[in-house]
Amino acid sequence: MNTLNPRIIWHYFEEITKVPRPSKKEGKIIAYLEAFAKEHNLEYKKDHVGNIVIKKAATPGYEDRKSVCMQSHIDMVCEKNSDVVFDFENDAIQTEIVDGWLKAKGTTLGADNGIGVAAELAILASDDIEHGPIECLFTVDEETGLTGAMELKEGFIDSHILLNLDSEDEGELFIGCAGGMGQIAYFDYQKGYACPDKTYLRVDIKGLRGGHSGGDIHVGLGNANKILARYLVGLNDITEDWTLADIRGGNLHNAIPREAHAIIGIPSELKERVAIFANEFAADVHNELKAVDPGVTLTVSTTDKPEYIIDEDTKYFLLSALIACPHGVLGMSHAIEGLVETSNNLASIKIKEEEKQILVETSQRSSTESLKRAAGQTVRTVFELAGAEVVERDGYPGWEPNVDSEILKVAKETYERLFGKSPEVKAIHAGLECGLFKEKYPHLDMVSFGPTMRDVHSPNERLEIVTVKMWWDHLLEVLKHAPKK
Repeated sequence: MNTLNPRIIWHYFEEITKVPRPSKKEGKIIAYLEAFAKEHNLEYKKDHVGNIVIKKAATPGYEDRKSVCMQSHIDMVCEKNSDVVFDFENDAIQTEIVDGWLKAKGTTLGADNGIGVAAELAILASDDIEHGPIECLFTVDEETGLTGAMELKEGFIDSHILLNLDSEDEGELFIGCAGGMGQIAYFDYQKGYACPDKTYLRVDIKGLRGGHSGGDIHVGLGNANKILARYLVGLNDITEDWTLADIRGGNLHNAIPREAHAIIGIPSELKERVAIFANEFAADVHNELKAVDPGVTLTVSTTDKPEYIIDEDTKYFLLSALIACPHGVLGMSHAIEGLVETSNNLASIKIKEEEKQILVETSQRSSTESLKRAAGQTVRTVFELAGAEVVERDGYPGWEPNVDSEILKVAKETYERLFGKSPEVKAIHAGLECGLFKEKYPHLDMVSFGPTMRDVHSPNERLEIVTVKMWWDHLLEVLKHAPKK
């Protein structure tokens, strides 16, 4: 990265890649930020959950500008390919440049939202950037619950303008976002001993792109959990005398699951028929997804006999719920063309063997509060009808667009002067912290923008290098032309 420009932002991004920062375990990056503030003699404060704000006075001649708060979250999604050995709590991200994109080797890159953090640090460290009074807000735990934004207290920041640096398409200005909620369904199961006369197989779904359950949900990417459930239910057309010993898929509520697997037992004489069905089913799925997720694979391989299996009733009701649970776009906005209004992500299937429980996590989003709740009710009902206990996670509000925003006008005009074209003004289906900021600071005038990223929340996450300079130049112009008091 030391060959890339602007040097200062890439310098700080490279620094950040060396600092582990999983969600809910941000202690090392918090310590880094505190040390940075002290090194640069900047005023800062930290709240009870770890949010940090660092302040910097206006440069000479800009004292009459309104204070601007730039904001990024310091945690990152920690996803890796199954064949990669990596410890997100201790290891530095290994990066590479491929065809004009910066990416990591087999893991998430953390440009979401590390590049925003790097930009803030670069501005705080510079002595040749023109700006009014600024605050740089660094929030914790955005990716797994928006905890930092939820816990932000009145008076922690003083600005009337907020620039959220957590968007993923250069040339697009975001002025609204979806709210979200989610549930975890708990299935209690009974253990039975695995029959020694059966042949045991491991079924793997791999090769899917994965991605952000908000920003990528409209693409129609494959969901490993849905594909696996379809295959397992399809086995009933061959024989109902098969058993389920294990089933797992996905990881995080805000990531579309890329991989899933199950261990099953079948009558030994049906092994060839099951293999033929696997090939036929894999061909069907590849045909369905060839335009958006062509790398999908389904493999069936012989495995050792497990000690235990899941009881038949739980197997039936779990798979029925997984088939019935909606995934993807549930409705499009009638107000903003092309905007996904409501969606659901069938995010993960996990087993707690000691508790004899299977956990299924889902995530709902909508820019309309009532439709968000309706989507949650739909999903909850599916799992409750299947006999699961459903626990709702804390939700968060959306951010209602303001087309008359003063800072939006500045952002549009500066972009047009720089690049000779108009930026697109949009709302986003992903959840941003802005909805929570607006709830706590109703006076805030906000806009969100960033460089181009793709496949965030997956090991394919990548950052388009050329757009970083464009975004950086635009950010500096916005600061320079911030409205006067």
